[in-house]
Amino acid sequence: MFGYGFLFLLDVAFIVHAAKTGRFWPWAYVILFIPGLGTAAYVLLEVLPEYRHAPQARRVRAGVSARINPNQRYRALHADLETVDTLGNRLALAEECLRLKRYDEALHHYEGIIARPMGDEPVYYLGKAQAEFGLGEPRMAIVTLDELKRLWPAYQSQDGHLLYAKSLEACGRDVDALAEYDGLARYFAGQEVQLRRLLLLDRLGRPDEAEAIASAMMRYHKKAPRHARQQQAEWFSGAKSYLKGRPG
Repeated sequence: MFGYGFLFLLDVAFIVHAAKTGRFWPWAYVILFIPGLGTAAYVLLEVLPEYRHAPQARRVRAGVSARINPNQRYRALHADLETVDTLGNRLALAEECLRLKRYDEALHHYEGIIARPMGDEPVYYLGKAQAEFGLGEPRMAIVTLDELKRLWPAYQSQDGHLLYAKSLEACGRDVDALAEYDGLARYFAGQEVQLRRLLLLDRLGRPDEAEAIASAMMRYHKKAPRHARQQQAEWFSGAKSYLKGRPG
């Protein structure tokens, strides 16, 4: 008896779904007159294909695929580029190379893109600088980012700004880097800048200011929503470790 009741409720639920999504005819009648099988056909022919093509579903599948076979997309994009060397194909491969930390190859592709007639876009210069930094060449990254600012003075990118600050710090230009981190802290989404800022302050002999930032980060951690704590776990952990290492 329970089974029939559950099947009836399931059929009703999918009839309502069909009505809300503009599929009432003919699916409501199929589900109504062929209980169970009608619902199964509706799910198979309408619901599952729609889910497979939904943006969120595509992102989930892409993430799972990347974890199972991280080089699958790289190989596919490489094959696309060998077939047709378009700017779009080269850019997609360059971005994938950055994701896989194939920085030397990413730099090669970004340099090729920038050399093209339509390669004058700030995001291409930013990608080039990211590859240069990844290769351990922060001075080259600074040169590239300075060129980006010269060509597009109104262009804004928090990722580019952070990369510039990190490159300055990596070059030993700590005072300049701190000024950039201070500017970033006013608008940067996330806690990475705050942690980098406090660690630099500590290295510059200003531990009280560093401790104040770390304490503020941990106060925010207590009231932040769960997803924010998870996304920023690395930076919160760094602040917590810093406070634990402070004397008294």
